[in-house]
Amino acid sequence: MTDQRKLAVDLFNHTWTLLDNNKRTKEQDEEMVHAAHASRHHWGIAGTEQQQARGEWQISRVYAALKRFAAAAHHAQLYMNACKMHDFDDWDLPFAHEGLARAMVKNDPAAAKKHIEEARKLGESIAKDGDRDWLHTNLDEISTSLDAT
Repeated sequence: MTDQRKLAVDLFNHTWTLLDNNKRTKEQDEEMVHAAHASRHHWGIAGTEQQQARGEWQISRVYAALKRFAAAAHHAQLYMNACKMHDFDDWDLPFAHEGLARAMVKNDPAAAKKHIEEARKLGESIAKDGDRDWLHTNLDEISTSLDAT
């Protein structure tokens, strides 16, 4: 594994560790933003189009977790654009809709609902049960957020 690729993987995983921490400090929030962007940067050097695109999705996820919805929508749209341009795995396009839904929860709930519906529809084509289940878990979480608004 090249140094750039190893950095991309390590930073991607570190970002997830921070995302999973529900008691992050403000400093950890900023660390999470930097780690996600750094991971994407290294994917841009040493990764595939798919890895680069998924890096955009992770950045979107980070910004949504921090309620920075405009930035979340921007990076989710970059992931969506890449998914439409390339033939990625069966779960990428559904997760592109998931990312856009998550990014639009507060500013455009109607659009968020449409993206949830499209993700659910496309998600039926996901071959692996675990991947499909994880999509539905995420969509249910977003739906709960919508119901709370």
